[in-house]
Amino acid sequence: MESKEKHANHTRLALADPPDCCSKPRNQLTGEVILVHRGNCSFTVKANVAEEAGASAILIINNQTELFKMVCESDADVNIKIPAVMLPQDAGSNLENYINNNTRVSVAFYSPKRPAVDIAEVFLWLMAVGTILLASYWSAWTAKEVAIEQDKLLKDASEEFLQVGSAGSSGFVDINTMSAVLFVVFASCFLVMLYKLMSFWFVEVLVVLFCIGGVEGLQMCLVALLSSFRWFQRFAESFIKVPFFGAVSHLTLAVCPFCIAFAVVWAVYRRISFAWIGQDILGIALIITVLQIVRVPNLKVGTVLLGCAFLYDIFWVFASKWLFHESVMIVVARGDRSGEDGIPMLLKIPRMFDPWGGYSVIGFGDIILPGLLVAFSLRYDWLANMNLRAGYFVWAMTAYGLGLLVTYVALNLMDGHGQPALLYIVPFTLGTFITLGKKRGDLKTLWTQGEPERPCPHLQLQPLQQKD
Repeated sequence: MESKEKHANHTRLALADPPDCCSKPRNQLTGEVILVHRGNCSFTVKANVAEEAGASAILIINNQTELFKMVCESDADVNIKIPAVMLPQDAGSNLENYINNNTRVSVAFYSPKRPAVDIAEVFLWLMAVGTILLASYWSAWTAKEVAIEQDKLLKDASEEFLQVGSAGSSGFVDINTMSAVLFVVFASCFLVMLYKLMSFWFVEVLVVLFCIGGVEGLQMCLVALLSSFRWFQRFAESFIKVPFFGAVSHLTLAVCPFCIAFAVVWAVYRRISFAWIGQDILGIALIITVLQIVRVPNLKVGTVLLGCAFLYDIFWVFASKWLFHESVMIVVARGDRSGEDGIPMLLKIPRMFDPWGGYSVIGFGDIILPGLLVAFSLRYDWLANMNLRAGYFVWAMTAYGLGLLVTYVALNLMDGHGQPALLYIVPFTLGTFITLGKKRGDLKTLWTQGEPERPCPHLQLQPLQQKD
């Protein structure tokens, strides 16, 4: 088959009679391409009947809007020498209408070659690395401000410090070993639920949940960004009491309608060609917010979390085929049986120079889970007053980038078959962190405490007066 359209021969398209092509066509064929409907018999029967009738190829109209993977029975006659191609329902109906209106329709068969590397994968790599980079600096900056404030309160020996210390780090969630294991268990249950209940209405529910999370993430990122400008600081520091939400800053109230409108517009027009831009903006904002709120307190918890995620990714991409006869992770990511082009919990970019089209995608988990460890490394560096060269962040960030790069290399070597990204990212990221910590003698502190020991400021204690 030719690889370029200009070299392919155009052949007239004819309708099958009967339409399902399960029996010998009534009309005489002399090398035409025959257009048939799916159903009533197997794909191999249709192809064999069309070939015996003199058709040069067969186009099968699917009974749904999406495409379906054509397979053969174990005892089927697969000695078929003509091309058999499936069309989406809408495309097939258009061709059928043209022919019924006495319009001459011709088709050309060619198989374009895919590029070894598409520029979309480069941009997706930059998006993933850049998202973790921004989230790590935001998390480290916040942690350093909290540490400075606590040092000031401790130095002053004020009662306020006791209140702050007993209240904990407000607004942040430090996960522990048990929650790291339970997270993977709940993620597995949720994935199976997605697989079993995948349908149009269920994807609509996911879209609503994604919009809620995206609005919260976009709002938090915009408020933090605008608060850094002098013109908006007064609005960020003034609050108003809102029912059910408590004290809310005026800046948050001003930004919230824009975020809601952005998410609603994306949800309504998410099927247009450039809707992926809005999805990526909401997704990146959500990921950055999660990495700002959820934190890994030490390397021990990070190892348990990434270790479980490593096994989770491998099982649901590869081993799930033994139980469900297909890869559960890949089916859910593609949004099969939903009529949608994948679930919204993905960052995606269209394959710009791929003649076959499609999207390059990466799941939120492939960014958030290793991102928790990378953000932890920068917080440790800043609290220990380490520069970039002497710290762990550059090494962790580089390891993540290399792991993701190897994932795309493996994806291309495996001819586009889905790969578990954490299979490559976790050994690179976690292995680099542990090896470097052991070499520098910081592994015990990283593993248990998660932050360097800071000298306690000198406290000026007033001596008790003795009573006469």
